[in-house]
Amino acid sequence: MVKIVAQINRRFCVAPMLDWTDRHERYLLRLISKHAVLYTEMVTTGALIHGDAARYLKFNKEEHPVALQLGGSDPKDMALSAKMVEDEGYDEVNINVGCPSDRVQNGAFGACLMANAELVAENVEAMKNSVAIPVTVKNRIAIDEMEEYETLHNFLEVVSQAGCETFIIHARKAWLKGLSPKQNRDVPPLDYELVYQMKQEFPHLEIIINGGIKTLDQCQQHLQQVDGVMMGREVYHNPLIIMDVDQKIYEDSGEHQQSSSEVLERYMEYMQQQLQQGVYLKHMSRHLLGLFAGQPGAKAWRRYISENAYKPDAGIEVIKKAASLIN
Repeated sequence: MVKIVAQINRRFCVAPMLDWTDRHERYLLRLISKHAVLYTEMVTTGALIHGDAARYLKFNKEEHPVALQLGGSDPKDMALSAKMVEDEGYDEVNINVGCPSDRVQNGAFGACLMANAELVAENVEAMKNSVAIPVTVKNRIAIDEMEEYETLHNFLEVVSQAGCETFIIHARKAWLKGLSPKQNRDVPPLDYELVYQMKQEFPHLEIIINGGIKTLDQCQQHLQQVDGVMMGREVYHNPLIIMDVDQKIYEDSGEHQQSSSEVLERYMEYMQQQLQQGVYLKHMSRHLLGLFAGQPGAKAWRRYISENAYKPDAGIEVIKKAASLIN
């Protein structure tokens, strides 16, 4: 049977963020935007092949379009894992070539793969032979002392020849020696112009830009140069920033804009269902802390949830009480 793969419109994507973009966070974001493409936290091939695959692969059907980000560098393991991802129903599988942490380097994947485009190409080829869903790559512009233009140009050329058509480029170098993962998100300077140049030199590729993007106005400026934008921490800390994504980025004028209170009402229905399935409130409520960012009472809202949602018997009444503190 031939698998029919839906076309994914990546004009606006929410970045994969470890410990943040779990299935509860993605469900919340989907309540706010129906078009934004959502990415999971990075999952390693080892976790899928040798661990609790069902737990790592679980997602809500409402999350579509949703992609799983995979960490690994062994073509055989990546192909097997990609097949598991496809069989579970994800719309895309993305290869992590950007994470700079020591743990990832020790596993020979993440940003260190920027120095081995040929190995990334082998992985892409093996995965594409295994699945029908898109295989994409999220990468940096270079690492350590490597020259940015030469590194990125060679990387795109080699990996695209293996069949990758979509590259999500974090417009910063990663310094594997001397900077922590947190510092690597902020300290290396952004080079948006280099990413724009890559789009001009590889017009047939879909280029998504990532790094330091904080507003939808900035997104629209980038979209004049590249095919899509990916926003990360700003969305997590202020989820309502994507309230206008469907209208402004996707030009969907349908009636679906809601207030933060309406989003909360729908998310509470979801939380109630999950509580009945044994999920702890704290795992879902932590994603709500920024829902009322900038509004009167937001600080009291955050404090009440932080002080009460972690209790073993905490239920939906914690959220209702916190909501009453919003002015």
